[in-house]
Amino acid sequence: MPKRQTIEPLEYGDTYHIFNRGINSTDLFLCQRDYEYFLELYARFIHPVADTYAWVLVKNHFHFLVRIKNKEEIPFLRPFSAEFRSEADTTNLTLTGLPTLSGHCGNDLSGCETADRVDKVKKANPTRQFSHLFNGYARYFNIKNRRHGGLFETPFKKIRVNTEKYFRRLVYYIHRNPVNHGFTEHILDWGWSSYLTIISVKPTRLSRETVLGYFDDAANFKAYHQQQHDLNDMENLLLE
Repeated sequence: MPKRQTIEPLEYGDTYHIFNRGINSTDLFLCQRDYEYFLELYARFIHPVADTYAWVLVKNHFHFLVRIKNKEEIPFLRPFSAEFRSEADTTNLTLTGLPTLSGHCGNDLSGCETADRVDKVKKANPTRQFSHLFNGYARYFNIKNRRHGGLFETPFKKIRVNTEKYFRRLVYYIHRNPVNHGFTEHILDWGWSSYLTIISVKPTRLSRETVLGYFDDAANFKAYHQQQHDLNDMENLLLE
């Protein structure tokens, strides 16, 4: 049996680019409901442990820019096994009865109430919460599509973000990702990213004001995204 790879833990208070793709370039999202379900799981598992700055989902991979909360900010949550069984197994997780998580938040991570019921069992572990997200989605995807085995490359990839310039370029890189991969001609036409939420004024759980602060204001944020930026120095971030 191959040795299981260990994941270096995410550090409290640090900002990360977290990204991954389907194993062997497997498509992760085959329909609108797949995108929605992934984001519902994200709201459940990641919102309690991280502030989200930017994100994008495309057909076979995803990117998130997040700040892991300080330890004292993170709540006590029920264990993943009990939490997921309570919502999934009791709704007959079959091809005809896939679960719908409560607290559905749509595609902008906005106004979501996490469905976690806090029993003060254990302080949530950020690294483990991301694993729960991926395991929960893989289970949904495998049952829905009559497949088995791993869905994501493991361990998931992460790079610490430690400069303002890097932060700005990464936000741009994330939002431009669907254009760079040929899924759309303009970032405004791709609904599965944080770009539209950041330029909106609607309530959101995305850390919009923090992001805009790195660009001074919304006008400069838009202008920055309309320019062409050389991303050759970010080759280590590319999934190809």
